[in-house]
Amino acid sequence: MSIDSNYFSLLSKLPPYVFSVVNELKYTARRNGNDVIDFGMGNPDQPTPKHIVEKLMESSVLSKNHRYSVSAGLPKLRLAISDWYKSNYDVSIDPETETIVTIGSKEGLSHLMLATLSPGEVVLVPDPCYPIHSFSVLIARGDVRSYDSFTEEKMIDSIIKGLNVDPKPKALILSFPSNPTTQTVDLDFFNKVVDIAKKYRIIVIHDFAYADICFDGFKAPSFLQAKDAKDVGVESFSMSKSYNMAGWRVGFMSGNKEIISALRRVKSYLDYGIFQPIQISAITALNQTKDCVHQISDTYKIRRNRLIDSFSNSGWIIEKPKATMFVWAEIPDKFKNLGSLEFSKMLIKECNVAVSPGIGFGKNGDNHVRFALIENEQRILQASRSIKKLFL
Repeated sequence: MSIDSNYFSLLSKLPPYVFSVVNELKYTARRNGNDVIDFGMGNPDQPTPKHIVEKLMESSVLSKNHRYSVSAGLPKLRLAISDWYKSNYDVSIDPETETIVTIGSKEGLSHLMLATLSPGEVVLVPDPCYPIHSFSVLIARGDVRSYDSFTEEKMIDSIIKGLNVDPKPKALILSFPSNPTTQTVDLDFFNKVVDIAKKYRIIVIHDFAYADICFDGFKAPSFLQAKDAKDVGVESFSMSKSYNMAGWRVGFMSGNKEIISALRRVKSYLDYGIFQPIQISAITALNQTKDCVHQISDTYKIRRNRLIDSFSNSGWIIEKPKATMFVWAEIPDKFKNLGSLEFSKMLIKECNVAVSPGIGFGKNGDNHVRFALIENEQRILQASRSIKKLFL
């Protein structure tokens, strides 16, 4: 029997992975000996704080921690999550019914879609968005309906418009501070979203991965701070960025107990939970790591300032973000006709600089590219000098 990709119906629904084109060019350039400065993937380059690593090492040698865990997460970790919400946002979370530990945010979101969607049901997804926000819907055999995510006023109008088209959406995905656009919102926006969700009877899923990576006095609000938010939705958090724990794959989802229960039930069939020493280390991170979180955020702020200032001196004026570990840069007018993919390819070929093309995050992103702040200040200056020749 000969099998081709068309035999697998799901794969035909997934769009081509745009980033692979840029990645292949990057790898080719490096094989040819070129020093490529890589701002592509949002993969933290700094180490996990020492005391978190030490807790992992200490707990890893205990044989009792080598057995199966529980898919919902250790009770003490769920208690730490509850304390984290109370301490940071004055939000009360029942550790037994209103939170669940996830294997990073991608796993939690993907399994939530499997738990809550039937084939063909619609989810409102931002455009541009972090790819798993739309791909998780497709993987669950749902249908994506996009809304404009560039400005708060347009978002509300676009969301309401999307809710008034049949079939009516079942869920709305939000993410602030946003990857890729770095956009932020205030608590009043979330209050409006809750009102809309109640009126149209939809669930809200908020990805809060960049909660702690905020600058210039800005503090990102939690969706769960909004009045009655737990009546309509949940919020996902990843420990990847705030604690430099990207490879550890640990996060959590909290909020509406019925939604959490649905996710818990599906996860009970699919996994036995995260390696217990990682969960124990996550408890230490949530309970003891405020200074380190601030230091990590400060590192990204310094890099943000260096990139914005040096690129401006080179001729590329970019808006300064208030949050995230990214810079969302509008393509200069003289190159805008290329589109983000061809422009990204040009940056590699002519400047040895790798970025993520905006089209990879949705059609509305095609006038932009995304820089991940994962190179040090010297490398950022090197990239600026290389890019300057495009403006001469």
